[in-house]
Amino acid sequence: MAHSDQAALRGEPSYVWRAGQERRLQMMARWAQLSDARVLVAGCGVGMYARQIRQRFTSQVDGFDIEFDRARSARAAGILALTAAGEHIPFAADRFDTVLSHEVLEHVVDDRRALQEMLRVTRVGGRILLFCPNRWYPFETHGHYWRGKYYFGNTPLINYLPAALRDRLAPHVRAYTARDIRRLLADDRALLVHHQRIFGGYDNLITRLGAPASALRSLLQRCEGTRLDFWALSHFLVVQKRG
Repeated sequence: MAHSDQAALRGEPSYVWRAGQERRLQMMARWAQLSDARVLVAGCGVGMYARQIRQRFTSQVDGFDIEFDRARSARAAGILALTAAGEHIPFAADRFDTVLSHEVLEHVVDDRRALQEMLRVTRVGGRILLFCPNRWYPFETHGHYWRGKYYFGNTPLINYLPAALRDRLAPHVRAYTARDIRRLLADDRALLVHHQRIFGGYDNLITRLGAPASALRSLLQRCEGTRLDFWALSHFLVVQKRG
């Protein structure tokens, strides 16, 4: 599988729009204000989610990404996308109704600071939509290092190792238990409204294998909200800013 030069350091943004992305967008629309809202996409990549939100819900969509080329691609799609780090969001306080952080928090240098910045730019009563990797998913989806060389792709069982060993193999990315991510939200301004674990869209697998993979996806997604989602791909959290 091909990957960009930034895959190890930044992960890969969404480059195409398929069923997995569509499902997550519908979750966002269910849990936060998108229509006629001021929306910020934190770590917008090439602007795939920002573009969809702008086309369907509101013209007031801003974004930023730490990589200049990715932010430039988002700007080419009509998004006001700045180049900035998540720990220093270049927008005024209390500006946005909704802030989206989609599989970005695991890549920033200081995840606690990045969450504090998202809270700062969200208006009181506004919401943060946060997706991040589940530590207990059987694969590390961001690849791994071995003897100084980076290997892109899904690596089984790395996240089940003790933290010291896991972090030697995957020093470039975090994965969160439910307790980990909730601990980051220990802020008087943050009210956790919703937290669930979700399975992936598995669109690449369905493209290769067809109906059997599609049936597997349906089965896994029906397991969400049960004890079996302990092994789901990602956490999805909805955080409301309190006064």
